[in-house]
Amino acid sequence: MKIRVLIVDDELPARELIATILQEIPEVEIVGECANGSEAVRAIEKFTPDLVFLDVQMSGMDGFEVLGRIKSKPLPLIIFVTAYNQHAVRAFEVHALDYLLKPFEYDRLRLAVKRAREQLAHKADGDYQQRIATLIEDLEEKQQWDRLPIRENGRIIFLKPEEIDWIAAEGNYVRVHAGKEHYLLRETMAQAETRLAQKKFLRVNRSALVNLERVKECQPMFHGDAVIVLQNGLKLTLSHVYREKFESLVERIG
Repeated sequence: MKIRVLIVDDELPARELIATILQEIPEVEIVGECANGSEAVRAIEKFTPDLVFLDVQMSGMDGFEVLGRIKSKPLPLIIFVTAYNQHAVRAFEVHALDYLLKPFEYDRLRLAVKRAREQLAHKADGDYQQRIATLIEDLEEKQQWDRLPIRENGRIIFLKPEEIDWIAAEGNYVRVHAGKEHYLLRETMAQAETRLAQKKFLRVNRSALVNLERVKECQPMFHGDAVIVLQNGLKLTLSHVYREKFESLVERIG
């Protein structure tokens, strides 16, 4: 019996690479490909695949949100496709759930399929569901940006949180500003805020997240709003919605 596989990744080259390699494995049947989380949820419910290659970091609905929205049980076997750093990858290993770290190699993908085949032969459904739930909790609690890997023009740039001045929302992406440089990252503002909450970063309005170490002054305005002035002279609005939290945090770290 063949392993029925669904491929989920919002990057076409990644989907094509996985599909090309899987087509060389006789035991595998590709039942579909999805470019976003919404398509993935529908496809999993429709095709009930045995195995899903699931990209973790997708714009809009990420891989973990996909798992949370699947109503049919048990879940298919998941091989996570991730660009997370090495600290988060350890969480996948601890919970015995397989992953492919981008950029991945042919041999690593083939090994992942071999492991999946062995797991499918003797998978304990209840235990597997619990491991996925625990993994997500673990990542949400512990995954922080110790170093932020940014892919640009074929290279990977690593930024430390303290090097970042501020972050701007751009739809389902964020623009990371560090000195004279800026980088586009596949991350939502909400995800960025969560990951940097312990690094002295604070949301100042719906579209901006600021490194408090870069704040030079705060100037009151009308209706409870204020203006944040960064050390580089940039001015950002501090919405009254976030002002109380800002002032409270400044008092604690001041």
